Amino acid sequence: MAGSGALLAVAAPLAPIIAAAIWIDDPGPILYRQRRAGMLRGFEEKDGAALPVFEEFDMFKFRTMRVDAEKFTGAVLASENDPRITRVGRVLRKSRLDELPQLWNILKGEMSLVGPRPERPELLVNLALAIPFFEERMRDVKPGLTGLAQISLGYTGRAFEGSEAATHEETLLNPFELEETEGSTADDMRMKLLFDLAYAAALEGLASFVSMEAKIILKTPWVMLRGVGR
Repeated sequence: MAGSGALLAVAAPLAPIIAAAIWIDDPGPILYRQRRAGMLRGFEEKDGAALPVFEEFDMFKFRTMRVDAEKFTGAVLASENDPRITRVGRVLRKSRLDELPQLWNILKGEMSLVGPRPERPELLVNLALAIPFFEERMRDVKPGLTGLAQISLGYTGRAFEGSEAATHEETLLNPFELEETEGSTADDMRMKLLFDLAYAAALEGLASFVSMEAKIILKTPWVMLRGVGR
């Protein structure tokens, strides 16, 4: 929490500049509040299936989409080259500056500085049903502002071109080679899951935990400055 307070103080001068840019590009709310799922609490039986149950909280972001982005579609994950994203929103997403308001969530104890990204509850159950062990990424782990997946993958979850992860995409994505599922959300989430599980495994020992946390925290500013998100 002390770290998030210090980062809030550092980021404070950027807030009015970002707010003005968002308003000029697409007049409307500056901040976007969205319900997200945190740590895994357990499972409940529903229609003969064991469905995961997560802690929920309201996560804050700088708005990067049009005001009416989900008026006709409902809750859907952002995709690469998503037409709902504004011009300023693309810059904020590439630099990860849209995530800065989540420092408030960290101060409230709902998130950690480092951890897996929290997903939307209405989408998470379906993802858990489609991807084996997807819910395990949040077992006893708080969601984070940054994390191993966030510094290793693009904004939507795809590997950076030329990265080590990209060399394995053919075996990881669309495993059944179905044309209609090419580029699906499940593929992006499957990539994220690999990194989130690797992060969770590193928490088992003090040395691996300290090494992993330091790597992620030190690399995050470099990812932001390069603007390698999509």
